[in-house]
Amino acid sequence: MFSEINTSIPSSARIWNYWLGGKDNYEVDRWAGDEYSRVAPQVVTMARESRRYLVRAVSFVAGELGARQFLDIGTGLPTYDNTHEVAQRAAPDAKVVYVDNDPHVLTHARALLYSTPEGVTEYVDADLREPEKILEAAGQILDFNKPVALMLMGILGHIKDYEEAKSIVRRLQAALPSGSYFVHYDGIDTSARLQEAQQSYDDTGADPYVLRSPEQITAYYAGLEILEPGIVSCPLWRPEPGSSPEPTDIYGGIGRKP
Repeated sequence: MFSEINTSIPSSARIWNYWLGGKDNYEVDRWAGDEYSRVAPQVVTMARESRRYLVRAVSFVAGELGARQFLDIGTGLPTYDNTHEVAQRAAPDAKVVYVDNDPHVLTHARALLYSTPEGVTEYVDADLREPEKILEAAGQILDFNKPVALMLMGILGHIKDYEEAKSIVRRLQAALPSGSYFVHYDGIDTSARLQEAQQSYDDTGADPYVLRSPEQITAYYAGLEILEPGIVSCPLWRPEPGSSPEPTDIYGGIGRKP
């Protein structure tokens, strides 16, 4: 049974939905989102560039690299070009498992459960802090003897302790077979205005998010083969031909497990 949705405290999933132009948010989320963007206007660009990055990354992994299994942890509210839609456009037989523990996200799970006839789209109610529980549940759907694309998109900042965040990443990556992929991005701490806005947001009582240095983010990829163009500002990761992207305060990339 889903937990009661608290509409008195902002939700990062609902604010992200608001910045992406979605409608699954409340007045408290719109207020918090507007206050954040008033201090750090680049955050709206960050949200939209992160979604464009997801589309390019998933298209690349499913289309050019041939991945057919995706484990997307911390997926957030459905908007447009969700992981299963992008993956199954490139590979109709792709299997996608979404994981989240936000009650509002879970009430919208049905919106994510429309798969191609050839593929699979499922949802797991679990917390990132319990990677073994996630892996056990996902293993009922995905075959961990074959490559899996592990996606942690903008979620590791919600783990306050950096060593715990690294431990979670290592435990998840350890369960993946050779040839699997780690697809990731997170916000970085190089903008004073972004840090100020984030602190004000955290002070509302909402689930806090830790901005980290590019070096800290790079450490999540230890032991992996980093695919070109490396771990970079997301707009610069394999941009669309003819585009002129500008860097923003989100870093990510794709690593392949040897």
